[in-house]
Amino acid sequence: MTALIGYARVSKADGSQVHDLQRDALARAGVDADNIYEDAASGKKDDRPGLAACLKALRARDTLVVWKLDRLGRDLRHLVNLVDDLTKRSIGLKVLAGEGASIDTTTANGRLVFAIFAGLAEFERALIVERTKAGLEAARARGRNGGRPFKMTPAKLRLARAAMGQPETKVADLCTELGITRQTLYRFVGPKGELRADGEKLLTRKKAKA
Repeated sequence: MTALIGYARVSKADGSQVHDLQRDALARAGVDADNIYEDAASGKKDDRPGLAACLKALRARDTLVVWKLDRLGRDLRHLVNLVDDLTKRSIGLKVLAGEGASIDTTTANGRLVFAIFAGLAEFERALIVERTKAGLEAARARGRNGGRPFKMTPAKLRLARAAMGQPETKVADLCTELGITRQTLYRFVGPKGELRADGEKLLTRKKAKA
């Protein structure tokens, strides 16, 4: 028996934001209240027990329903990987409002829209890789090659996150290309490209300086 499974998320856990708007939208879409999973956490956080429970509850031919696309994923690449995993499990995704409201992977048109999203994510990754490699080559041209590994930088971090999200990536080769140790890599990025605490701090410092 197929089911509609809903997921709702607000960014703050202090009670200043509530799930009511999302719950009402999910209910209007036909999601039973008992099938709605919730989180009160930033979308950038990996530890979202509500989402983990939701994904575990989904079965083949079920449909995951969210109010807006940004309630579900950390970024475009995370969303693409998540939907790819759902598709392999024969699970659909339906977005009710916002920029992704045309996405309903149970229909041909919805799958086409998400394929465009996936293409944009791949294009974004390719640009990051190209820019970072160019920067590394410029550094080597100035004699900064060998010796003590360079520290992690925002540019290297972006490349590391994109590369670690690809199953074909070899960690040793990536570390060599970036000029960092394996220990440094894993301080900033997780095995699937997720941002860790040191990575968040690095990007926060970069934004503050800007």
